[in-house]
Amino acid sequence: MVQLYNLHPFGSQRVVPCRQEPARFCCGRDVLFVAGTAASCRVEVFALREQGRCDALGSFATLGPVLRMAHSQAGDYLVTIEEKSKATYLRAYMNWRCMSAGSSRVCVRMVGHKMEESYSETLKEQMSVVEMPLSDPPLCVSCCPVNGDLLVGCKNKLVMFCLKYLFINQNLTVLDFERSLILHFDNVIPTEVAFCARHIAVTTELDVLILKLELVHHHGLNQSGVKDEGPSTRTLQLELDEFVVCQKPVELLGEESKLCEIPITLESTDLPTEDTKCFQVRYLRFTPDQSPFGFCEETKLHSVQLLPVYQTGSSVTDHEETENKRELLSLFCFFSLPHVGYVYSVGKLVELISTYQYSEKSEQAVLTPQFLHVITSENLQCFTVRCSAAAARDEDPYIDTTIKACPPIALDVCALRMQLFIGPRAICHFKNHIILLTKADMEDITERRKPTRRMLSRKDDCIKSRANSESEPGWNLYIINTVSTIQLYREMVDYSRTYENVKTESCIHLLSEAHLLVRAAIMDPHFLNSDEKEELLRVFRESCAALGDCYSRYDYHLALPYYRMSGLSMAEVLKRLVSEGDEIQTYERGFLFYLTHCLNEDVNEELSKESANQVLQIFYLADPAQLPHILCSPCMRNVCPLRAVKYLQKVEKIMPSVVLTLTKAFMALKTGDLAMYEHEMDSYKETVLACGFIGQPKLLRHYKEEIVVPTEFAVHLKEMQPGLLVAATVALHENSKMELEEADTFFKILCSNSEHAVPQLLVDFWEALLVVCSQEETLQELLLRLTSQYVWRISKQQFPETKPLRTTEDLINSCNHFGLIFPWVTSIMSVESPSDKSYHEDISKLQSLLCSQSINIASALPVLEPLTEAGNVGLTIHVICNTRLGKYEEAIDQLLKRCPDAVVLYAQHELKDNNRAVWWNKLLPELFKRTRLTGNDCPVLISSLKETLSVVAVELELSDFLSLLPEDGTAAFFLPHLLHCSQRKLLT
Repeated sequence: MVQLYNLHPFGSQRVVPCRQEPARFCCGRDVLFVAGTAASCRVEVFALREQGRCDALGSFATLGPVLRMAHSQAGDYLVTIEEKSKATYLRAYMNWRCMSAGSSRVCVRMVGHKMEESYSETLKEQMSVVEMPLSDPPLCVSCCPVNGDLLVGCKNKLVMFCLKYLFINQNLTVLDFERSLILHFDNVIPTEVAFCARHIAVTTELDVLILKLELVHHHGLNQSGVKDEGPSTRTLQLELDEFVVCQKPVELLGEESKLCEIPITLESTDLPTEDTKCFQVRYLRFTPDQSPFGFCEETKLHSVQLLPVYQTGSSVTDHEETENKRELLSLFCFFSLPHVGYVYSVGKLVELISTYQYSEKSEQAVLTPQFLHVITSENLQCFTVRCSAAAARDEDPYIDTTIKACPPIALDVCALRMQLFIGPRAICHFKNHIILLTKADMEDITERRKPTRRMLSRKDDCIKSRANSESEPGWNLYIINTVSTIQLYREMVDYSRTYENVKTESCIHLLSEAHLLVRAAIMDPHFLNSDEKEELLRVFRESCAALGDCYSRYDYHLALPYYRMSGLSMAEVLKRLVSEGDEIQTYERGFLFYLTHCLNEDVNEELSKESANQVLQIFYLADPAQLPHILCSPCMRNVCPLRAVKYLQKVEKIMPSVVLTLTKAFMALKTGDLAMYEHEMDSYKETVLACGFIGQPKLLRHYKEEIVVPTEFAVHLKEMQPGLLVAATVALHENSKMELEEADTFFKILCSNSEHAVPQLLVDFWEALLVVCSQEETLQELLLRLTSQYVWRISKQQFPETKPLRTTEDLINSCNHFGLIFPWVTSIMSVESPSDKSYHEDISKLQSLLCSQSINIASALPVLEPLTEAGNVGLTIHVICNTRLGKYEEAIDQLLKRCPDAVVLYAQHELKDNNRAVWWNKLLPELFKRTRLTGNDCPVLISSLKETLSVVAVELELSDFLSLLPEDGTAAFFLPHLLHCSQRKLLT
């Protein structure tokens, strides 16, 4: 469906002062080439200036009448198909601009002809004509706008020429071509071709074929199963059947395209190398419905075109190297039947973008990033296009989210204007100009003198010198200036207001068209260098705001992304949509969706008291369930707390909840009403309140420039109910509402600690989190953090600034990650220094952690390093670590050296099962040795030796036990143990 409007995309028009009747024409970078009819063998060149002004630059002769012509922006050359003596020739005109400087020197050479050094100095000042011989007559040509390569259509084949830059010397670069690929077809006669970025569109009398050449490296048999048939021709043959005529509209995409049954052979004409680049083909085929007519004028295809869209912001200047660096984003293909036209996206995905139904039979059409221009027998018609909408989605992954939006590709197209002309015959496009050739019959000329058919205002300043007889033959070549994007945008917006209160869908449709018009202008490669750059960006934001306004009146979510793209603040949006003092105003879901998202996200905007109260009233009337949540937003900091409590009390009667109670308590704090605060907080148990914060974390924290900021509520809880604060934070972490690092920052800011200092409340949080934590990675991180903090406090003799919420005994009873402290550790610590008593809680928590099986001792060793020499504490840490690592002999050495009183207790607790042998292999020999050295001066060693002998005597056979006794010992000392050993043997 086509929406019909009556806008004014066409501005002034001027007549091109051609000397002879035009037959063919095309546009270059800033020029217009016009080839005359059969009687003339010349091409006239005109400079296109601002506002459609046109100045003659000169002309040059051709070999014969020009049948086809095309200009390449890359390389700035003109290619023609010319006829002479019933033969056709393919020629490229290089360096033609020297003709406008008055030079008449022309060099004619064959393609690939080696440049002689004698020509070097003269090449700068002469035009060069490159002739490209072909085995079959050329029928049509196209130049790739990306790299300047040339494609020539012949009967049953397409020939590709690569544009080459030959560096003669530092001051001279010459352009040439190299034939690189031939595509052979069966029974295909191309009528038109289009070529862009290895995509080829071919029209025949029956259908359209779009080919995509995919580059693959040749290695015998490539992945697609296409076989190399020889080193000289390197032919790639797709296994396809014969061509058949379809009797209904056919659109074959992707793998289905193989069903189109057109055999294609690719012949590479490059010199073969070890790593020859080869191509494989994928294609789309479109065949119109011919069943009612058979083939006739009603089914004739025309105006095939490939339209590239480049990455936004790609800088383009007049320098070729910079132009060639433009990055292709999307590619579109247009082709037309007499009464309908089609635009396909053929880049990353192949899909139909738009279908255009014409009001009358079309003659020719041209697609631009902003418009489709179509000529009929009497009209120049202008339609909108969807290319910028499709390209925007290729470029930006955040399109169609709550962050950004773009009008849909499937939006109905618009006919903006149907401008009357007499006898339109041909059309082309250049920047913001349409070049139109009209040829009128004598009846038309008579009709033209009548005032009933009025064309555009015509500026005749460039043709006043022409005699009336020269302007009467019935042809004219017009340069029609299209109005600026901003001017047409303004007209479309004004037009949309007629539907604003009557038909909102039509209003949105026109505003969407205006938005896409501006978006296309911004995606133009010349945008960065445009004088209108800032104005276009401002208009773009304005169009987003207008679409936001429209969608806010709908039950629709698109108001949010459009308002975001507009750059409007919430306060500005409120002024646009909310009437002052109107308490009965209705608010649609689109507007509420926008407000809810902005308030629930941490937007760095603080509403004034008036605006905040306005938002409060909006939600009370439209969505009261959201009141507790929106009141917790940092944007609502200035809301009147008394009014908020009043509304919350009304809502509570209908929808009570823990979050609502907490929000009332928050508002009570703001008013300073501690009695109300305590009443609300006493409504639920502490565990329920802690879980209530999961429903609305903003009661405790929000963000400012991505940094977490505690609320006044959190500050109050820290002073009055720290246990509830810690429990709530643990609940937030366990429900993925607060990360571990975020909690660190939260408590450090809350307790006004420096970035590196760890407040006790954060340690309380880590300890509480250990109780419920189930993720191994987080568990090990917490264990290391707590270990590090305990070590730091003990080594630095640093007291916690607040009383810990849990004792060691509490943690051991509630958390299996805190283990029972070993008896031998307690024994060592019983001989503690007076200074250790001040840090007893941290010491016992550290020992409890290490005594559990949870912590990875190997990872903890670097953290424990500061306690190496810390008296008995250090000893216990060393021995626990060695024991956990299986280093029992080292542990025994440390105990015998520093605390022999505990060695037997250690052995009794640790040397069991598989470690039992350490008693007689390590402990007993060490005690023998140390007892001999000290004699009777160390009763602890003697006592330990006796205890050890008792164990060993029970465990070993008598012979084994005797072998362990020292040879220089006295029998009397060992007799009791020998007797004990013998008695045990007799009993068994």
